[in-house]
Amino acid sequence: MHVELITSEGSAYSGDAVSVTLPSGMGEITVLANHIPLLSTVEPGTVIIRTGKEDLLFAVSRGVVQVEDSAVRILSDIADRAEGLEEETIELAKKRAEDLKDARRGDREGFAEAQATLERELARLTSIRRLRSHRRQRV
Repeated sequence: MHVELITSEGSAYSGDAVSVTLPSGMGEITVLANHIPLLSTVEPGTVIIRTGKEDLLFAVSRGVVQVEDSAVRILSDIADRAEGLEEETIELAKKRAEDLKDARRGDREGFAEAQATLERELARLTSIRRLRSHRRQRV
């Protein structure tokens, strides 16, 4: 099946895959070839694209997924390859987002923005830790 992972900055992945596992509004789902048509939300977390040769892990934030025929399209605010992420940098950004969220409790818009930033950083952190765990399981 063909998979596209798209952000506002462009394509993060486009190619064939055996399966795609992603965090959806219905929980974590895995899409295989000939999956029933589906339209769902994507929640912050990790998308795993299994190509048959390798597993590619991406940190994603909120978005949507569309499955039809032999195609999966995922639109997300971010799609960062887990291999390119640095845990220390993410931990610092997460701490800043938590502090900002606390500081903006009385400001609805500012609080929502801080919450979205925190969700992105948590998705990145989850993805990098999942990659580390994934590698240990494969060895």
